[in-house]
Amino acid sequence: MFYNFLFPQYFRGKGVSFLILFLRLFFGIMFFVHGLDKMMNFEALSLTYPDILGFGSYMSLMLTIFCEFCCSLFLIFGLLIRIMVLPMIISMAVAFFDVHDALLPEGELALIYLCLFTFLYITGPGRYSLDYLIDKKFRKHVANT
Repeated sequence: MFYNFLFPQYFRGKGVSFLILFLRLFFGIMFFVHGLDKMMNFEALSLTYPDILGFGSYMSLMLTIFCEFCCSLFLIFGLLIRIMVLPMIISMAVAFFDVHDALLPEGELALIYLCLFTFLYITGPGRYSLDYLIDKKFRKHVANT
């Protein structure tokens, strides 16, 4: 059951998979750039970053960098999408509802990311991903044994 969750068999048509690939690459790179910017300005940001959910500014910034920098790399390559997109969903939900108080247009970008990451959680990584290659190799291995 967990295997089918990680490597879903639906949404694997070539057209749909190409669309998912485009969304993963485009928004993954954009999200990565946000995280890279935060890493480059870590010292200045750690003093002024919002204290989200009572973790403190330093820890909140570290969690945000993990979501924006590290998880976006997994998203770009299509590796463990269903696990890695969860922190991204939570991060954007906190950004939209807590930091921006669910106000538009201030929280518009966070809401866009939240919707996209939720979409990717539902669809999975598609055919053009490392998850697909892992699944294909595993199924071939199981069929041969």
